[in-house]
Amino acid sequence: MATDVVMPRLSDSMEEGTVLKWLVEEGGEVKRGEPLVEIETDKANMTYEADTDGVLIEVIAEEGDTLPVGEPIARIGEPGETASAKPQKADEKTPDTGSEAPEEEGAEAAVATEEPEAPQRARPAAPSNGDGRVKASPVARRMAREMGVELARLEGSGPGGRIVKADVEAAAKGDGAEAPVRERAPAETPSAAAEPARAEAGAKGEVEVYELSRLQQTISRRMAESKATAPDFALSLDVDMTAAVELRTRLKEVTDPAPSFNDMVVKAVAVALRESPRVNGAYRDGKFELYSRVNVGIAVAAQDALVVPTVFDADGKSLGEISRKARELAEKVRDGKITPPEVSGGTFTVSNLGMFGIESFTAIINPPQAALLTVGALKRKPAVDERGFVVARDQMTLTLVCDHRILYGADGAQFLARVRELLEQPLSLAL
Repeated sequence: MATDVVMPRLSDSMEEGTVLKWLVEEGGEVKRGEPLVEIETDKANMTYEADTDGVLIEVIAEEGDTLPVGEPIARIGEPGETASAKPQKADEKTPDTGSEAPEEEGAEAAVATEEPEAPQRARPAAPSNGDGRVKASPVARRMAREMGVELARLEGSGPGGRIVKADVEAAAKGDGAEAPVRERAPAETPSAAAEPARAEAGAKGEVEVYELSRLQQTISRRMAESKATAPDFALSLDVDMTAAVELRTRLKEVTDPAPSFNDMVVKAVAVALRESPRVNGAYRDGKFELYSRVNVGIAVAAQDALVVPTVFDADGKSLGEISRKARELAEKVRDGKITPPEVSGGTFTVSNLGMFGIESFTAIINPPQAALLTVGALKRKPAVDERGFVVARDQMTLTLVCDHRILYGADGAQFLARVRELLEQPLSLAL
């Protein structure tokens, strides 16, 4: 008996998800624990694994569809089992099975009077799902759009006459049922990013309008809420990183890659957070929340978004462990493989723009956290030593942005001074 695959809840805050890509074609074999579908959530894109063995007999949610958590997105059954007919919606009219061929999204309907071709043998119409749409797998639909193949003109070789990947490939090569290829418009060019909608040119020229991804929508909402509700203030100071530079030079001799300066900052922050519980807390509904775990988030630039993966229990990790974990998380973000649990549970955030030459900056607090630390560029600057001489020293500017509802000036200043102390005497960080 067929079982439903429902939209899974992949994070505590997830209410709905978007199907990005089916990794198993309709009619294909499904094995428990193997990747089935890629889903976009409010926190990240992740791969969902099948929880049962069988055959993917029906795809309910096509690529690009957004459904609430718990809604069916597919059905898995036994080999040879057929999918049940989809119920017709009340506001949908019964499709006319007469002279009109069903329309495929983004493609013109195949009308006999518009074909200036010689008469050809009669072909059965492509099978329909009962709602006027051609029966085709999501993979076949995507390939048809990319190759300019009209699905309505193909004969499917899949279960129940469904059009599958092989049918589209054959049609594109001219080996299968005839499929006229139309020239693809520029807006139809396949792209990893969302294609823009174009508006008429005006005083500002041609306008391109991009839809936000679910992750971008979440970031926009959370940052707007934070800026509107958290009365923040910022504290800055310079840190003499000369000893830290010397330590990293020595670490390079024994390990490759050596921990970065940002790894040292994360370690120093974690130690200071353990000593400053309010900085490791949050303001919620007129109350303070103080957390027993020190989980430091590291801001990482992803494609068209900012993702903050978490180094859990950073105060209990060695500098080497923090370095390896931070590198692993950054790679996952850039490869689009980060999972919701890895971007949840943060109690503090570190954001570094020093690699772009930015000497100092402020940022928006990641709600509901109490504070965020920004890290500027490490540069050689003039400084006065203990003898009164001007010397060149490696320096870096740190800025602490605080939520004034839970942290006051003295709280932030003491925490920031402790971070500076740890970075200027960094041997303890390497233990």
